[in-house]
Amino acid sequence: MIKKIIDLVKNSQIPEANKYYWKYQFELGEDHLVPYLAKQGCFFAGDAVCEIGSAEGGALHALMQAGASYGLGTDISVSRIEVGAEISKLADLNVEYVEHNILTEPLPEDWVGKFDLVLLRDVIEHLEDTELALRNIHRLIKPGGFLFLTFPPYNSPFGGHQHTLAGNFFTKLPYIHLLPNAIFHKLIASGRENDIWEVKRLKNIALDAGKLTKAALNTDYSVFKQEYYLLRPVFKMKFGLPPVKITPLARLPLVRNFFSLEAAFILKKNAD
Repeated sequence: MIKKIIDLVKNSQIPEANKYYWKYQFELGEDHLVPYLAKQGCFFAGDAVCEIGSAEGGALHALMQAGASYGLGTDISVSRIEVGAEISKLADLNVEYVEHNILTEPLPEDWVGKFDLVLLRDVIEHLEDTELALRNIHRLIKPGGFLFLTFPPYNSPFGGHQHTLAGNFFTKLPYIHLLPNAIFHKLIASGRENDIWEVKRLKNIALDAGKLTKAALNTDYSVFKQEYYLLRPVFKMKFGLPPVKITPLARLPLVRNFFSLEAAFILKKNAD
């Protein structure tokens, strides 16, 4: 079945860029997310799963292949969820895609309390109100269900997402986002306007593990698991590099905030 869906996507008329993003999302799901979440007791065959910021939905498709009964993908990018819907149709997978902003738009009633597991991968650091996002997602999850989220702590080498600014040598350097604004803004001035705006916005949000933990506890979750990575699991799909955990060392704030390229949290919704 896994080979079948990859072949279906490979031989489809889907744009090559979308195929690339979908493929590494799917491989991340199949190689890392499914076995990790199953091992932690957070994912079982028959679960209803949701991903906020799903893009083309590769991770959702991996969960469906592993036995999930229903999937929902939401994103603010219509073009990317349209690709996800096309792939779901090609592979005959029960995944629905909806354009939705978790911060600003109301939740449809049929989503409330529906999901055993929600994914929020590399999205939370972009959301201005961390607590509001977690509170809204809390409403999606069944009592005792789980939220799995990942993000790069802001003070980590590329936590400012400066590497997304193409065509500028300085933006490839680690930690430049920690420079004073007067210097940092000059270094990124040659980037695309929308990218510059986003990088500046992230500097104001500056999410780290401490802020995330506080927001989770304030919104009626318990912290079920924390992991910290020097090399992120997705690097295996992108660059052929194996993941490297530094979780034991991350008890030290300096390590946790400045050297972990990914913080991965499993939050559990407290039972009513």
